[in-house]
Amino acid sequence: MIDNLNPAKVEVLLCEDNADDAELTIRALAKEGLATSLVHVKDGEELLQYVFGTGAWAGRNAAELPRLIIVDLKMPKVDGLEVIRKLKSEKRTSMIPVVLLTSSKEEKDIMESYRLGVNSYIVKPVEFELYIKAVSTIGLYWLILNQPYQS
Repeated sequence: MIDNLNPAKVEVLLCEDNADDAELTIRALAKEGLATSLVHVKDGEELLQYVFGTGAWAGRNAAELPRLIIVDLKMPKVDGLEVIRKLKSEKRTSMIPVVLLTSSKEEKDIMESYRLGVNSYIVKPVEFELYIKAVSTIGLYWLILNQPYQS
C-alpha cells in the first residue's frame, strides 16, 4: 500500500508519530482505495524533508508534491503548527491541502491552526468505527470531491 518506491505518484503524505493511529488512518484510506500512493512519515521534521527534498529525502524530486497532507498536531522534533507555518509560508507548497488530525480540542490550538492556514482541523474520534469514518471522509473529500488548484 505504501508507495515509498515511487514517491512521484504520492497522493497522501501522512505524518503521524503514533503507530496505532497511523495504521488506522492507512486502513481507513485503503478501505476507500485511497492508500495506494501514500507515504507515512513519523514526525514534522521528516515531513518537511520529504516535501522539500532534503535530509533523508534528499534526491527526491521536490517538484512532485502530494495532493493532501494529513498531520498530527503534537509530535516530536517539529510539531504540526510549525509544519503548517512552513508549508503555508512557501509559495510552492502553500496550496497543498493540509488537514490536522489530532486529539487536541484546545481552542488555542484550533485558532492558531486556522490562523496559520490549515485547511481542516479534525479531532480524532475515540471510537474505532467513528475514526475510520472520519478518515475515510477526509480522503474522499480531499482526493475525490475537492477540485485542487492547478498552478
